[in-house]
Amino acid sequence: MGDINRLKLVLVEQKRTSKWLAEQLGVNPSTVSKWCTNTSQPPLETLIQIAQHLGVTIQDLLRDTVQTQGVKRKL
Repeated sequence: MGDINRLKLVLVEQKRTSKWLAEQLGVNPSTVSKWCTNTSQPPLETLIQIAQHLGVTIQDLLRDTVQTQGVKRKL
């Protein structure tokens, strides 16, 4: 499955670090790193908190398409 979230890009756009976000959420920096690399995904409740801390919408954090087995699918 392709990248689902745009967290890494949004952090760069906001000039924030994954360490900063980890501190804001009270989670381990390695957890945020996994989210940024799309190795794992944050729970919906956490995604809402991330959007609030970054001043963006949840939609801003998500890709609108996902690449699966060479086929692009609209989310």
